[in-house]
Amino acid sequence: MSEQRAGRARTSRSTRSAADREHVGGAEQAAERACRSLSKLIRHRPEGVSAVSRTDDGWQVDIDVLELPRIPDTTSLLATYEVDIDEDGSLLRYRRVRRYRRGQADT
Repeated sequence: MSEQRAGRARTSRSTRSAADREHVGGAEQAAERACRSLSKLIRHRPEGVSAVSRTDDGWQVDIDVLELPRIPDTTSLLATYEVDIDEDGSLLRYRRVRRYRRGQADT
């Protein structure tokens, strides 16, 4: 009987640990999860994260993506995507908010 209880305790602890690992803890994990999710959907390579902010139901991450590589590199087209993920790191929505040439300065 005590063996059965010990087995159940181990199972619930390991289940809890797996659930905790899935939970997005901070800005860095939120950015990594958002980049992975976005790149799977749009098939473009993320160049970097330009903003991360906490929301009521998760995180909003702005990701800069290389959409059209060109030569010279300064003429490549990039885009900024706004990505919302929930507390568990699941994608809620994304949208492209800006498209620009790599060498272009913000105005």
